[in-house]
Amino acid sequence: MRKKMSIPFVCLVLFGFISPFLFPNYISQITLLWMMILFATTWDILGGQMGYNSLGNITFFGIGMYVSAIFQINLFADVGAYTSAFGGDNSTFTNTQYFQGIFGGLALAAIFCAGAAALLGRMFFGLRGPYFAIGTLGLALAVSEVIATWDWVGGGSGISMPVFPFEADQKSQMFYWLTFTLAISAFVFLRWLYSTRFGLAINSIRDDEDKAEAMGVYTFRHKAAAWSIAAFFLGIAGALFGNMSGFIEPLEVAFPTITFGIFMVAMCLLGGKGTLWGPVVGAILFHVIKETTWTYLLGWQWIALGVIIVVNVVFFQQGIVGWMQEKWPEKFGINVDDRMSAEPANAAASKGGENV
Repeated sequence: MRKKMSIPFVCLVLFGFISPFLFPNYISQITLLWMMILFATTWDILGGQMGYNSLGNITFFGIGMYVSAIFQINLFADVGAYTSAFGGDNSTFTNTQYFQGIFGGLALAAIFCAGAAALLGRMFFGLRGPYFAIGTLGLALAVSEVIATWDWVGGGSGISMPVFPFEADQKSQMFYWLTFTLAISAFVFLRWLYSTRFGLAINSIRDDEDKAEAMGVYTFRHKAAAWSIAAFFLGIAGALFGNMSGFIEPLEVAFPTITFGIFMVAMCLLGGKGTLWGPVVGAILFHVIKETTWTYLLGWQWIALGVIIVVNVVFFQQGIVGWMQEKWPEKFGINVDDRMSAEPANAAASKGGENV
């Protein structure tokens, strides 16, 4: 199975290395593609591998964005003065200050979000099924509203991030490589994680949580760890996206529940949740379709995406990779015992003969 998986992985990495040179005019769109892959793979930790459909993962994306922004500004200026809507501090940052701030902010965002997920898990993992999904959605909406009223971080007026000290093309290149590295690192880590006992444990929670707990699996510990892992990567993603945008505000940039929050779910469903490559395939297809409709069907893009989601959920629930695994299991390293599959047929034939 590992050898068969290595070919698409090499192709994915190779595409990441050559695409900035082959498609220099689309580097922003390809950077966002890596962000989409990260969204889908991290959502699948809970929604696919563990069976807890979270609608609030975008919370950690936004928290990471604000944690990084506060750290970057507070390192060399007063945050309250910098974000003031009435003649705010016009501090400028040197090259050294900018890079110290951004890389320190990335690390702090990851650690803070992972810790926040572990703490919030004590509250939300008492919920299951649709209650967990609705509860996490409420969390995302509540956090965004709280930050929107927090004047020290700009409130609804937002924050202008420190300006990148070099040319715009260099900024695009830097954030492309950072986002690409983050997405590939997350994929490699999750591929390893799912092959360990931890992967078996969260799969057992998905299949039957009560039985898993009765057999000695520390379910809460595994659920909290899974959410913390997703939050770790999403915190870094939020910090990167905030600096890429150059301006952050709570409702549409930091906590975009109706866009990124929904997209990460839709991408997993399209590709096949609970599979290693499903989120990646779904993210690539979804992003290509999204960018195409945004470019050529402006005004109809939401209808097109809505139709895709409806068709996927109603008629294609296993997703693309899930359907391929059912169709050609041997190509995915899934061994089907012919004797076991033949037993039900033989039993039915025997029963039919007795009835005749």
